Amino acid sequence: MGDWGRAEFLAGQGIRDRRVLEAIARLDRADFVPEHSRGEAGADAPLPIGYGQTISQPYVVALMTEALRLRGYERVLEIGTGSGYQTAVLSLLCREVYTVEIVPQLALSARRRLRRLGLQNVYFRLGDGSLGWPEEAPFDAVLAAAAPSEVPLALLSQLRRGGLMVLPVGPMAGSQELLRIQRARREGELPTVERLLPVRFVPMTGQALPTE
Repeated sequence: MGDWGRAEFLAGQGIRDRRVLEAIARLDRADFVPEHSRGEAGADAPLPIGYGQTISQPYVVALMTEALRLRGYERVLEIGTGSGYQTAVLSLLCREVYTVEIVPQLALSARRRLRRLGLQNVYFRLGDGSLGWPEEAPFDAVLAAAAPSEVPLALLSQLRRGGLMVLPVGPMAGSQELLRIQRARREGELPTVERLLPVRFVPMTGQALPTE
């Protein structure tokens, strides 16, 4: 499936944001998977990228991106750079992406890949994504590509008031849900939480998460 073919497929699956479809159409998913998996890159399915991690299903990438309602001016925090595919999509839709990856090999390869593609508005950090990037907060939006068992308070606190966070939440062995959380606009109000769909992501790791 070619780039525009993928965008047309995703539109048929219910993705409506034209900017999201155009961003996905500009990228070749085969550039973000291991060489031996490039023949499978056109499938609408997750693929392993090594180190126990995966590149997400294109539909899920598109849905999560659309759920952030990006308009082009935002500073976005991404947790779990992985292959850099989701990072690249975000970079085409917002002002700046701050992306955190805990696996050194993936962080290095994603940085090289995105620089080779000419994406200059992405900033990389190797470290514990559950802690976010407090020095650069607040962010207009947060996207996590790994699932904590509960929403990390560190990430919610780094979201600006009224900002949106999209992330999967739940145990790896059980059911996970993709959530969209909007931080309250006023002090003392609770965030609003929307359940988007059941998903299965690799677990988020890091010291900020509660121990079992």
